[in-house]
Amino acid sequence: MTHHSPIKELKKKLRLEALGRRDALTTETRIEGSMRIADIGLASFALDADAIVSGFWPIRSEVDLRPLLFGLRERGARLCLPVIIDKQTILFRELVRGAPMVETGFGTAGPPAEAAVLDPTFMLVPLAAFDARGHRIGYGAGYYDRAIARLEDKGLNPRLVGVAFDCQEVEIVPDEPHDMPLEAILTESGLRSINRTDKSIR
Repeated sequence: MTHHSPIKELKKKLRLEALGRRDALTTETRIEGSMRIADIGLASFALDADAIVSGFWPIRSEVDLRPLLFGLRERGARLCLPVIIDKQTILFRELVRGAPMVETGFGTAGPPAEAAVLDPTFMLVPLAAFDARGHRIGYGAGYYDRAIARLEDKGLNPRLVGVAFDCQEVEIVPDEPHDMPLEAILTESGLRSINRTDKSIR
């Protein structure tokens, strides 16, 4: 695909518009929204006893997932965060209470190199924009699509829940064959399950 394909251009436009709306939220709105997201997630998610939950540390104006992640850890989930290994790859390192955080690329922080690498069973997926069908626009580098494909190649089928603010919704995300649709979207107004015919929800 060329870099000027119509789909890529449209995705870029939708990404920038959605991130512009997110950036425009006040700090108070973001904090309140993040706390609502934590409450809804904790009330809604039924996790297996041995769940390994991947989250993300907030950068720029992202949802602050820490209240939700720490609440899930209280329930026995193991937590992990994405770490950029090279231009193509993210791995998920275990987030252990009290361990130091190090720079992990793109202005994000994550667990240090000696942390265990885990394969998440339940992924809270960052996104720039989403639609009602559960399609997401990431930040443009494709790391999550590749990470999810790699897990599925290993026979793992992690649950995929996108987390965002309502203002990041767009009417339609143009989908491409490599896109990994989400099974649910969690925002400050609730958890929306997507009725998938093509991906079973466990």
